[in-house]
Amino acid sequence: MIARLEGTVLSAVGGRLVVGVGGVGLSVAVTPQCSLGARTGSPVSLRTALIVREDELSLYGFETDAELEAFDLLRGVSGVGPKSALGVLAHLAPDELARAVEGGDERAFKAVSGIGPKTAKLIILQLTGKIATPAAAAPAPLAPDARADVLVALTGLGWPERAASDAVERAVVVAPEAAGTTGALLRAALAILGPGARA
Repeated sequence: MIARLEGTVLSAVGGRLVVGVGGVGLSVAVTPQCSLGARTGSPVSLRTALIVREDELSLYGFETDAELEAFDLLRGVSGVGPKSALGVLAHLAPDELARAVEGGDERAFKAVSGIGPKTAKLIILQLTGKIATPAAAAPAPLAPDARADVLVALTGLGWPERAASDAVERAVVVAPEAAGTTGALLRAALAILGPGARA
């Protein structure tokens, strides 16, 4: 079992990093936020989950223990595979997921590709009482280059620059609490764009 990876980022494309460890490049599926923060040639440390199937071995990486725990909990929900679980975490940070579950908020999952109303209900039902809601914290000020970083991430994921730019500006206005970090701003913009909005 590979539980942790520490190495050098060899490439960061879309939702996948290639991490160099002891002369071997390991391909790891990550959230867009994690990929956005990775720089080629920079060190990286990831908590990982190795998914073993008959025809493939897949490695999923996370920056925090909370993300890995949420990923494992989501995979335990009927009908939620690792790709869908990663998709949920691309849109909802662990604390946002906990609040959605605690509040029974099915709408929080509507922007996640592959998660329909039925699966959203199952996630809420099966995770109630299993995921803790953290204490609220004041958002940090928006980093000066956050908008630019999010715009680069969205266009890299396939959205047209104009649509991506509009989504970023709307995210800042509609969800000011999301402006605390680049990752939160990216999640808010993705929620506005929604699945199927890509050109």
